Amino acid sequence: MALQSDKGEFIMGEVQKLKGKEKFAYGIGAVGKDMVYMLSASYVLYYYQDIMGVSAVAMGVILFIARIFDAFNDPIMGIIVAKTKTRWGKFRPWLFIGTLTNAIVLYLMFAAPPSLSGRGLVAYAAVTYILWGVTYTMMDIPYWSMIPAFTESGKERENLSAMARSCAGVGSAIVTIITVLSVSTLGKLAGGEGASEIERLGYRYFALIIAVLFFIFITITCLSIKEKSSVNMETATVKEMFRALFRNDQALTMVVAIVMINTALYITSNLVIYFFKYDFSPEAWQSNYTLFNTFGGAFQILAMMILFPLFRKFMNTINLFYVSFSMAFAGYLLLLVIAFSESTSVYLLLVPAFLIMSAMGMLNVIVTIFLANTVDYGELKNNRRDESVIFSMQTFVVKLASGVAALAASIVIQIFQIKKDETAEVLTAIAPVSRLGLRMCMTIIPILVLLIGLLVFRKHYILTDEKTEEISRTLEERKRA
Repeated sequence: MALQSDKGEFIMGEVQKLKGKEKFAYGIGAVGKDMVYMLSASYVLYYYQDIMGVSAVAMGVILFIARIFDAFNDPIMGIIVAKTKTRWGKFRPWLFIGTLTNAIVLYLMFAAPPSLSGRGLVAYAAVTYILWGVTYTMMDIPYWSMIPAFTESGKERENLSAMARSCAGVGSAIVTIITVLSVSTLGKLAGGEGASEIERLGYRYFALIIAVLFFIFITITCLSIKEKSSVNMETATVKEMFRALFRNDQALTMVVAIVMINTALYITSNLVIYFFKYDFSPEAWQSNYTLFNTFGGAFQILAMMILFPLFRKFMNTINLFYVSFSMAFAGYLLLLVIAFSESTSVYLLLVPAFLIMSAMGMLNVIVTIFLANTVDYGELKNNRRDESVIFSMQTFVVKLASGVAALAASIVIQIFQIKKDETAEVLTAIAPVSRLGLRMCMTIIPILVLLIGLLVFRKHYILTDEKTEEISRTLEERKRA
């Protein structure tokens, strides 16, 4: 029985029971790993642009280039790990080294010297962020690829991967929920004076805490997981990924859809903090932003765990795909209406948060299923099975989407001059034209991006449930022949 790991690798096995200690150790590593990722993905643009004063466009270009470089770096790191042979195995040494270096770089990235300014600060941001991406890849690739190294049972691997994904979601949710309030508290305890200094010191010490927890959690993973010596790891070069993609039209369709879905989500996540701080509720933005993120993260996780299997009982995956898109569209439109209603009730915003984040949670599950369907389609069409290559492309395009979204968000911030008024004694709302631009871009741009993905999918995707069953039967008959 073939089962898909988080890195898109299909794995085979016999029954072997994992100990509770090993499951815990692997899961706690996922918690730490995604705490770090969420801190970087959601707050580095805000930290350097709003707190340190780096040009929004400069930061957008840095984040875009770094994420593109990081996406190409994934297969290279996969090859390096695959060729590694040590007394501790091929995965754990890179997992430990990558974690240690990434934790150090994470702290440095959020501890920019206040004496730096201009080009020096831009250079510091660029170097630390690119190094962060490289070192994160150094530990992320072996983390997901090592599953076959300590499990044999297909069912066990499936359950372990699902548990790790859930733990990763918990790590992301923790950082999303606690960051803003923790930063404020830590900044005040560190003796910060003034909002900017409080935030600057707060992020420095919060990043240090997250980095230490990350290192402790992954160390537990390394000490508790014992690798087998005979584990083969399939890797794909960038050339192989693109070659497999362009000879499989259905995989290409799904890649476009994945890029659009994730770009829309990342644009929203990058801009929503500015919406709360400079538009919706400057006087209480920290508590309101935290409440919004708490419910949004919970809605996304619950949608994956409860809503998807519930809706799946009543409709096929393609219809559920359209339902999810409709929910996202409705959520963005409702968010736009609430923003222009001048309402000050954060509880009203929880309704669009439910629609958007639930839709995104279900879409992430559905597109993974659809991408798996394209593997069988590619085998039928091209007489070769490119599963590892196609799923490596999924990681590539998600990182591409995050880079594109960061660049788009930074351009919006720069054009509409979304930043604090340095002359004001207390935090105030930005100018009316800036508020208008932020509201429109935070909602209409994601709608347009999602619409492109939907139109491409509707026009080109042909792998219905009936079609995939037909392909499976044909492949089985071909194997028996």
